[in-house]
Amino acid sequence: MNLIGISADFDPVHKGHVKLIDKARQLADKKGDEVVIYLNKGYSANHAPFFANFNARSRMALEAGADRIVPIEGLHHRLTLAYTVPIRIAMMIEDGVVDYVDAADVSTDKIKKYSSSFAKKGIFSGIPRNLPNRNVIRWFAVNEFLYKKYNRKLKFHIIPEYKIHGEKISGRFIRREIIENNMEIPESAAKLLPDSTVQILEEELKKGNIPGERNITVLTKRLNTYSRAKMINIAHMNADAVSALVKGRKYTNEDQIWASLRMAGYGPVLTRLVISAAEEDVTRREVFDLIKKYEKDGIIPPDQKVENVIERAWFVASKSDEGMPSSDAHKMFRKGVRIHEKPLYTFDGGMHLRSFEIPSLEDGMDATLYVDKNDRLCCDVRAKDRKIKSPLKLPAKLVTYLRLLIDSQFIPLSAQLVEKEEGWRIRVFVGDYKN
Repeated sequence: MNLIGISADFDPVHKGHVKLIDKARQLADKKGDEVVIYLNKGYSANHAPFFANFNARSRMALEAGADRIVPIEGLHHRLTLAYTVPIRIAMMIEDGVVDYVDAADVSTDKIKKYSSSFAKKGIFSGIPRNLPNRNVIRWFAVNEFLYKKYNRKLKFHIIPEYKIHGEKISGRFIRREIIENNMEIPESAAKLLPDSTVQILEEELKKGNIPGERNITVLTKRLNTYSRAKMINIAHMNADAVSALVKGRKYTNEDQIWASLRMAGYGPVLTRLVISAAEEDVTRREVFDLIKKYEKDGIIPPDQKVENVIERAWFVASKSDEGMPSSDAHKMFRKGVRIHEKPLYTFDGGMHLRSFEIPSLEDGMDATLYVDKNDRLCCDVRAKDRKIKSPLKLPAKLVTYLRLLIDSQFIPLSAQLVEKEEGWRIRVFVGDYKN
């Protein structure tokens, strides 16, 4: 028996989702196959807590005609869509999914044209935001990439996005209508839902299970108390985000956190992701190791491999050191231009030490790196008797390189005190070099 797959949040299952399941059901019934929903659990594909819990959404999907539910968990509070899409496609192929059903506003031919172009260029993470249904395009492109590994790929069946009076059904709209109606389902939402979903939602509302919420106590405690060095170690934090969050303290609710992150230039999707990562205390190392695991399995496209991220930082730093604007250097790298000089995975930086601090230092002490409120790269050493903070003294090229790695949001950086003839130095390690 083959499988017909759909990957979704279904939060909640609405009439547009029913159309997807109906299409999958038609395909399955012709061949005696099974309709399987790969249902996100824990956090949505857009990195937010769910409105309805996994069990409720599973029931909705089964009532709508699915045969089986497979949970997808542990991904969406750690990784961006650029990484979760290949992981989910690989999972489906390995499970025996042959046909995949999705919806889009543009024709399948156009989607194939766009996705083929990106696949040929090896671009899977930088698909322009202005393209319609860019996530469906990403799925097509990654499906082509994974063909090289599995020698087979999903067969896509794209149906038009279901609309009522010319308007696409939005799960966000449905959730908002229920919340604004004192947690009762108004007619404006009910008309967009199948009866089975309405019934399940009403049961969950009576039980007080809706809406799902963040652990705001844990989240605000972390963001109110973590040092800059500790906060920059949270996955998907860059230096600007840390500075904005520190400046915006004290936090008592999620809206305040959103305001700080938006001030740092974070868009809605990345804001949700970094908040979820902070809530779950996801570290750069955790994300780095997870990506490396899937790299080893041959699932991560080349442009998204961690070595490529490090190499790009080194390339841009090198070109910037020659006087090229960093934006131009990034464009050159994306076009495939490379330099012969390999990235440094370890290097030493100087410190500004006061005489009374020196007796507290020991060779091999761990240090942490951060960017201070004056936008300087700094280190923090915790000796037995004192905490020592110092700006890092580095050549301009290494300053740019290190800052780009910090702003990569998931490349882990570690550091250690080293005693040399010329004095104390901070030895920086990139990625898993120290390991």
